[in-house]
Amino acid sequence: MKKLKELSQIGSADIMGNAITAFFWLFLSSQIPPDQYGELFYFIGIVATASAFVLFGNQNTLIVYVSKKIQIESTLYFISLMLGVVASFIIMILFYRVDTIFLLFGYIINTLAIGQLLGNKSFSLYSKYMLLQKGLTLSLGILFFIIFGSEGILYALALSYIFFIIVIFRKFRDTKINFKLLKNRSTFIVNNYAIDILTKINAHLNKFIIVPLLGFTVLGNFSLSLQIVNIGMIFTMIVFKYTISHDAQGQENKKLKKLAVIISIIIALFGMFIAPYVIPIFFPQYIEAIDAIRIISFSLIPMTITSTYSSKLLGREKNKRIVLSKIVSIATFIISILILGPFYGIIGLAFSYLLATIAESSSLIIKFEKLHSNKSS
Repeated sequence: MKKLKELSQIGSADIMGNAITAFFWLFLSSQIPPDQYGELFYFIGIVATASAFVLFGNQNTLIVYVSKKIQIESTLYFISLMLGVVASFIIMILFYRVDTIFLLFGYIINTLAIGQLLGNKSFSLYSKYMLLQKGLTLSLGILFFIIFGSEGILYALALSYIFFIIVIFRKFRDTKINFKLLKNRSTFIVNNYAIDILTKINAHLNKFIIVPLLGFTVLGNFSLSLQIVNIGMIFTMIVFKYTISHDAQGQENKKLKKLAVIISIIIALFGMFIAPYVIPIFFPQYIEAIDAIRIISFSLIPMTITSTYSSKLLGREKNKRIVLSKIVSIATFIISILILGPFYGIIGLAFSYLLATIAESSSLIIKFEKLHSNKSS
């Protein structure tokens, strides 16, 4: 009963929250042309990639150590925020856009605070903060869009994270910065740091390749396709957020993970068949995205499998294998884009994404089974 209550707290917040943000981004895509939509996601990609290099204490690291009652949070917060200051200067010099700096710090405090809340299993508080942030994304996003146009969107996103400062401030007040705590845990922390960097590169590097190769319009159509995938991944991410703190304490949730895979298959089939009917009605400017969505929907299955194995390995602090799987995924994605993109456009991008997710999950399964067989023998 407790498990169901905790899962429902995370689930209700994530479902409602992601529905709100999905509505916002889908609404925005119906109001602006694909090239402007692509440009927005180009700069979001820059900020998200920068945040990975900044967040030395990333979300999964915090979840694992907070759940184990190791008071390392303030130390990781301090390092991440200082790196954020350095990154903000670099971004300002390269792009001269203040909105990206605000958004960077929004991402930092959001990630640190969520790691803290989930590690403590403060699922009720997590749901409140998440819904507040998503509500602000929608309300401020539409307000700033009406007043400032698409140029105001990144400012609105940055402001939506402001209430997470409360969580960060309280932890700084309650625990001291202690760099000695890093000494015996550096391998796990650095590997997790590398995983986050590789994950963000995998998610956003394509934008920096697509724009010079195919332009902002193709990126806009591809970004809409990825938004659909993100909606399809909601249940999987709910399960992952729930299981990682339990895996860290040696509590398996096999049935729940199997259910996540089954649901991902159903959603993938739904995306395959429904896209040709929905896109022309609601997003007539994004007709080119239809076939891409049909292909990319099937990436939900390997992505869900990856999340279940990642939860197990992170819980055991065996994250080196995740690092290797991310490298495989990135290499597959980049090579596939360079080969398929120029010839097949957005269809080539969709197949590249699908191949990368399959390569990542396959690599992780092989590494995990090898680890499991070695332990058994």
